[in-house]
Amino acid sequence: MPASATQTLRVAVLADSDTRWKWGSLTANRIAPPNSDISLDGYLLRGRATPTARQLKEVGVTADSLREVTAVEFLRAMETEPYDILVLSLVGGGVQAMLHGLARAWDGRSKRPVVVTGYVGVVYEKLTDGLLLRHGADLVLANSRQDADRFKAVYDGVGADSTAVTEVALPFLGGAAYTGEHDPYTVVFAVQPSVPDNRRDRDYLLNRAIQHARFHPNREVLLKLRSKPGEHTTHIEELPYQKLVQGKELPANFSLVYGHMGDVLDRTDLLVTISSTAALESLHRRIPTVVLTDLGIREGLGNHHFVGSGCLASWDQLDAGYKPVPDAEWVARQGVMAGGPPSGGGSYETAFDAARERITKLLAGDGMPALNPYYTPETAPGYLPGILARHHLGPDGTPLPGAPAADRAPGPVRQIVRRAARGAYRHGVQRVAPVIRRMGEL
Repeated sequence: MPASATQTLRVAVLADSDTRWKWGSLTANRIAPPNSDISLDGYLLRGRATPTARQLKEVGVTADSLREVTAVEFLRAMETEPYDILVLSLVGGGVQAMLHGLARAWDGRSKRPVVVTGYVGVVYEKLTDGLLLRHGADLVLANSRQDADRFKAVYDGVGADSTAVTEVALPFLGGAAYTGEHDPYTVVFAVQPSVPDNRRDRDYLLNRAIQHARFHPNREVLLKLRSKPGEHTTHIEELPYQKLVQGKELPANFSLVYGHMGDVLDRTDLLVTISSTAALESLHRRIPTVVLTDLGIREGLGNHHFVGSGCLASWDQLDAGYKPVPDAEWVARQGVMAGGPPSGGGSYETAFDAARERITKLLAGDGMPALNPYYTPETAPGYLPGILARHHLGPDGTPLPGAPAADRAPGPVRQIVRRAARGAYRHGVQRVAPVIRRMGEL
């Protein structure tokens, strides 16, 4: 392609965890209009889950620049930086705060970035709350036909504009399709930071994975971990499996692994999980996939999302040699390829065409209207101010007095205080809070 036919787009991604950085940065590349090169700047929102250097490396996505910011620092940068696309890859409250802050920062401007947001994976809880907190972006991405239908129903049901809902697919699907068993046959138990949320259930799952390795000495059983102790992901992990495994006698064919999920799936013959998005990655590659029922099929676990998938089974069934067969229609509605092409036909790559076309039209227009979230001081006077205040913003999106300054880089003392505060928070979550809860149960 001639260089003259290629347009360079400046894209910014604001993320608050390693998983959301992965989703946001990959989404930015997927939704870029055809014949365009991306200049990608990453902003990491300072907080409990700000990813470490190891986590960023594991994600495997590079950016032209990457820096840690507070919400107010980010908003001040957006007042002057001429971006074409802005991806808000945050928890719902963070998205809502940024939408109001950006509306204030861009007040009176007809030319502004196209604002995109969405979810990093399976949406199995707080659907209405999370969606309304994301309302106001130019595109609210739905990772499947099923999600697109649900999202539009929620917006229409409260009288909010639903035209921003755009069907895509999970941006990190890919990899080689499964072609047959490896030697040795490899079972991967992909654990989650927050599900289940108590030691008894987590111990049970760990012991069953170890037991499976003993029952099948010719198989390799891998415990796929999300983070190392002291690190946080999108969800808080109070009881890391690395600690639960200490003191247990492990068979030789059982081991703990970190690393990029795609690399682990390359050698997987059976993926086992409670309700992780890893199940969709595995199904996309046609790898046999099981969502565990041992602890019940419950909304609190998230495995209720997989009802009808053909993937629900227990460790007892797996010990006996059960192999799942996914339901093609269910899988197709999730935007993954195991059951055939996505809704409307075409390949995985075409799943992002609607988003690309929408962004192309917005960028080609003479201007865009002001951001208009559903929640305002008039529609949610008892809810919105608290959300904005957590990010040092007033009810109108203006930075509150005493908000962190953006006109200078943090000095050595400020950096040390930030690291210490984050370390203290993580220590409190992983060490102190569980002790307090156990004391309360006495």
